[in-house]
Amino acid sequence: MIRVKICGLTQQGDIEVVNVERPDYVGFVFAASRRRVTARQAVALRRGLNAGIIPVGVFVDETIENILSLVHDGVIAMVQLHGSENEEYIQKLKRLTDKPVVKAISVQEKGDVQKWTETAADYLLLDHKGGGTGHHFDWDLIGETSKPYFLAGGLHAENIGEAIMKTAPFAVDVSSGVETDGMKDPAKITQFIRMVRNEH
Repeated sequence: MIRVKICGLTQQGDIEVVNVERPDYVGFVFAASRRRVTARQAVALRRGLNAGIIPVGVFVDETIENILSLVHDGVIAMVQLHGSENEEYIQKLKRLTDKPVVKAISVQEKGDVQKWTETAADYLLLDHKGGGTGHHFDWDLIGETSKPYFLAGGLHAENIGEAIMKTAPFAVDVSSGVETDGMKDPAKITQFIRMVRNEH
């Protein structure tokens, strides 16, 4: 079954809708973004989250110490890296925590995904250059890879069926595609998750 991640939750209302629809993962963004949350906000959101949903911390070139603090406090149970973190950084993080690590990469040409096949990260996240653009990259550029990946970038209810059919990802990751006027839209979250679950 294709897993679903709803990223960029910022309000208690977002938690309420995901608790009903039960995506596999939700993302709390700790990097500079209009969806950024503080550690204190994330603690409050995490407290209300259904125990069966995995909270993911999204970071850009964050110190390993700050990431481990959020892990140890039980705020997040998975780490997603969106910056220029290199393999040495990823390996150090993996030595210090048993939580899964996701490394986001921008897919611009054939071979970009294959460069990361041997990474110590548990998963890749394949995105449009820059991320958060609302546009998807050319899925034909992914190619063959043995590394399980999250497909992100420009996904929404209208194209998720085609995306899954063409790429067969481990999981799909959506943020702006389930928003209206910059805020999470409960109806769009529901529609997106049900489209994924109906497809597979």
